[in-house]
Amino acid sequence: MDEHATPLLSKEQSSSSSVVTSSLKWVLKVVMSVIFVTWVVFLLMYPGTLGDQLLTNWRAVSSKTLYGTTGSMFLIFSGPILVISVLASLYLIISGEEKVFTKKKISKFPRFRLWTFPVLVDGPFGVVSAAEFLGILVFSVFFLWAIYAYTLRNLSLLELFHVLPDKKSVLLLEVTGLRFGMIGLLCMVFLFLPISRGSVLLRLIDIPFEHATRYHVWLGHITMAFFTLHGLCYVVGWAIQGQLLKSLFEWKATGIANLPGVISLVAGLLMWVTSLHTVRKLYFELFFYTHQLYIVFVVFLALHVGDYLFSIVSGGIFLFILDRFLRFCQSRRTVDVISAKSLPCGTLELVLSKPPNMRYNALSFVFLQVRELSWLQWHPFSVSSSPLDGNHHVAVLIKVLGGWTAKLRDQLSNLYEAENQDQLISPQSYPKITTCVEGPYGHESPYHLGYENLVLVAGGIGITPFFAILSDILHRKRDGKPCLPSKVLVVWAIKNSDELSLLSAIDIPSICPSFSKKLNLEIHIYVTRQSEPLLEDGMVHKVVHPSVKPKQTNGCPMSVLVGTGDNIWSGLYLVVSTIGFIAMITLLDIFYINKYNITTWWYKGLLFVVCMVASVLIFGGLVVVFWHRWGHKTGKVEANGNNKVALIVEEPHNPSTAELKGLEIEEEDVQSYTLMRYGTRPDFREIFESLNGKWGSVDIGVIVCGPAALQATVATEIRSHSICRSANHPLFHFNSHSFDL
Repeated sequence: MDEHATPLLSKEQSSSSSVVTSSLKWVLKVVMSVIFVTWVVFLLMYPGTLGDQLLTNWRAVSSKTLYGTTGSMFLIFSGPILVISVLASLYLIISGEEKVFTKKKISKFPRFRLWTFPVLVDGPFGVVSAAEFLGILVFSVFFLWAIYAYTLRNLSLLELFHVLPDKKSVLLLEVTGLRFGMIGLLCMVFLFLPISRGSVLLRLIDIPFEHATRYHVWLGHITMAFFTLHGLCYVVGWAIQGQLLKSLFEWKATGIANLPGVISLVAGLLMWVTSLHTVRKLYFELFFYTHQLYIVFVVFLALHVGDYLFSIVSGGIFLFILDRFLRFCQSRRTVDVISAKSLPCGTLELVLSKPPNMRYNALSFVFLQVRELSWLQWHPFSVSSSPLDGNHHVAVLIKVLGGWTAKLRDQLSNLYEAENQDQLISPQSYPKITTCVEGPYGHESPYHLGYENLVLVAGGIGITPFFAILSDILHRKRDGKPCLPSKVLVVWAIKNSDELSLLSAIDIPSICPSFSKKLNLEIHIYVTRQSEPLLEDGMVHKVVHPSVKPKQTNGCPMSVLVGTGDNIWSGLYLVVSTIGFIAMITLLDIFYINKYNITTWWYKGLLFVVCMVASVLIFGGLVVVFWHRWGHKTGKVEANGNNKVALIVEEPHNPSTAELKGLEIEEEDVQSYTLMRYGTRPDFREIFESLNGKWGSVDIGVIVCGPAALQATVATEIRSHSICRSANHPLFHFNSHSFDL
């Protein structure tokens, strides 16, 4: 009797724990939602008379504290986003490491989802979902409202000043410039939030960094447009007064310092011009190096406006500094390259060592640096391996497209030649590949597991992340883990048949024998620039150039110091750094600013920035040290662990005769589900219509990885299909996976 009572008690405790967890998550969601909505409503109201009056009343109540008016401004403008970040960390800790997907979560009828329904397809914004479209509308209305409200306030303000008519136009210009600058600051509140790669806020709403960068681009254009108008109004006003040079170089102790503002604006304009799509595409290195001027832009902005106004935008900047310091710590470690090889199509595959306690999802990507090529350049690459492929490695596929990737290919060729004549080359002249890694980054949850039906659309090297998805699904099917997808259609468009060798990156039969009994998989391959197959097309995907294992010096696995890693440590890093920042500001006010009556605006702005950076370096750095030691301790494996991984990669298991027969059968099954078409492009209208009879009225997740034109084509068909759909047609959900950094 007792033996049966224990499991029952365990189930009751588990059920009770689940209820408590769900309740806590619900409470945190409500609290975060209330704080966010209240904060956004205040920002929207601020340009108007009512918003200005609310801020005036707030300052009257809170400015008498130790922190003064700067503290009151920080609390109302930047405080909410930091509080939400802390609560979001707690929410992620409570939620656990992995969401469980079961059929209970599948609705009987297809569901419309704001984040996956494309509304705009052709235009300057690219493919825009319904949720993104609502966000664009809100910002557009806010800008129009802010300009209208500030115009009315400017006209009312002019009536209070008794100035000559010729001076009134100059005063109007300067006041208008002031308003444009304030709108720019309000935009800048959000500017740095999307580019914090391991941001807890992005993880909370499950938007990966490569998708959030587009929001940074949009906000950057708008912010710099208003800042440019701000500076232009003042320059014209000073020119009319005949005081242009004097005003440009003016650096006041009390009030706005002009010269730092000029320096900040020039740095911002350089970043803005070089970030335009055409310039970024043709001269990426120019864009990359110029964008490092963000440090000049932020520091001199603080000197320009002082701590009082800089506190408006400091919340998002502080979160970015946290992320940037953590990335710096992770990227200092050199990472072992377990193996490297070149495929017949010229694509390179690197297998990197990682600790077993590093978590990531399929559709993740990493930033890679090879020091033999450049100490400054970092390039993003999709992860082609699944988290279930192994605990000790991550694989990436790299297509040779530019100068950096061509140099990497040459380095691998030199390495292969050196390995063949190992005895003839001295250790000093032996080619090396010294890699550093940032990441992995990606979705917080494996959203591809949330659909029972999946359509994966890839163009060229865009097939890479889908290898990770397929491997993840097959491993879960084999091991009996939670996995909703039962039907998967892969549509892959390539230019030439030599790209078929990419298929060697995944061995479906060896991952999941008899996979056809567990997964309905179809692979449609379109070779667009060949009208007929070549003689060797049947075997091209099986031919792989020999792999090499670079000789390591002081390498080791990837560092666990990544914002998307352990929820507890990343949350502790955020909380301790924030408390440290508040403590440093408090001590600075007590023992220096208030004691010695420091009133210089630009100097107080500089001290504010110093406190932000110092709190991350000192208090956050202390957490990073313990985090690193914890990762080293928990990730420690047997001394020859990595060697075993290398052997697995380099020397595959030789199957028995019986296993070979089974694999041959499976290989035939794979070929039977692969449809090859030459000299044509995929007709997505025909493809989606054909799914009506096959899959019925269900939710279908469509993931696209490829150029913008491919994404737009697929999104157009999904939108038209969803608008014109009947009751028994499936509803498609569009997800894109590509990044243009």
